Amino acid sequence: MTQPQPSRLHWPPIIDRAREIVVASAVAMTLRMLFYSLVSEELIPNATYPYKRLSALTAEGRRQEMFPTLIDPTREIYRPLAFAGLDDLAEWVRSGYRLDRTEGQTHQLVLGVEKATQVASLQTWFRDLGVPIVALRGYTSQSHVDEISELIAADPRPSVLVYAGDFDPSGVDILRDFRRRGADRFDAIEQVALSWEQVEEHDLPPRLGKATDSRARAFAARHGRLVQVELEALPPTVLRDLYQQVIDQFLDTSAFANLLAEEETQRAEAAARLNGGRG
Repeated sequence: MTQPQPSRLHWPPIIDRAREIVVASAVAMTLRMLFYSLVSEELIPNATYPYKRLSALTAEGRRQEMFPTLIDPTREIYRPLAFAGLDDLAEWVRSGYRLDRTEGQTHQLVLGVEKATQVASLQTWFRDLGVPIVALRGYTSQSHVDEISELIAADPRPSVLVYAGDFDPSGVDILRDFRRRGADRFDAIEQVALSWEQVEEHDLPPRLGKATDSRARAFAARHGRLVQVELEALPPTVLRDLYQQVIDQFLDTSAFANLLAEEETQRAEAAARLNGGRG
């Protein structure tokens, strides 16, 4: 892949193309997803300065209402819940009423990802399924492993972890460590990304791996090179579909549809009660 020189970048057409990518995307995008889309199109190099410059220019564009919204998975506003009145409360209860959407399913599905910053994407894509989503956050703590183990143990159904992480020395080793410290409770672990085959298939931009990583030598010996490729480099629609393909193997769509119908019936009944029987 040809890498353009940062000092020679002409940013106006790059930002125009960035805007087109976000508008055309079937899923919400983070800044890092957008960055790697531009790298894959060979418009900017896979380096720190272009990423920071893209961040600054897209932020300026949003302030001027000239650039679409990007997901920021690292920040949120914490605000106390309040209502304008009882009718407002009734509407909040009605709209938020949900059953356990995994009820009637034969398997307990858990969606996993390496970084906490990637959880927002999974929530956007699969929130309606009502399945747990966990971030391992690299080499996760034993406390977090124990919490996940308790989650699995509390459900008698066969459990399946659907996982995606970076392709680098640590990224490919995380699941091994996770299994060693308790993830063997899962009946199956399906890793959907990221592999070297996917890196080649989608022409993802690799960076030189960190030689200081204690796992670098073994990684290079196994894969023939020392590289690091972030999961965000994979087009978001591709990543979503990779998760969906595994989900479809275990999801009973008929049971899910029946549960949604029952949920809607109960939601209408709840609304009627909150409105004093007025419908």
